Amino acid sequence: MHALQDVTVVDGEPIVAELIPRAVTAGELRYDDGSTQAFDGDGETRYVEADGRRTRGKWYVDDGGRFCSFWPPTYRACYDLSWIVEGDEIVGLRFAEPARGTRFDGRYATPRDAGR
Repeated sequence: MHALQDVTVVDGEPIVAELIPRAVTAGELRYDDGSTQAFDGDGETRYVEADGRRTRGKWYVDDGGRFCSFWPPTYRACYDLSWIVEGDEIVGLRFAEPARGTRFDGRYATPRDAGR
């Protein structure tokens, strides 16, 4: 993952707020259910379900350093993010929302230069 090659972390390590923008924009994520999601540096996000249905939303880092997303008209959620690392390579992100008991993993499908 070129965009994150200077980041040294271990599997399950929380992503610090300063690295969240780089982490989410480093490449398109593919989830276990076959859906994909891309995050842009300007705060836009696009989610494509496995059946091809597309939605657009916004993402941001809140004042507490958590990743949050907003899906119009009313759905908003904030997640604790951690790294998925295999060997010494960052391969994805883990999203956890303890209040709702949800957790899902996204693996990088298409790397790109994040933050550039």
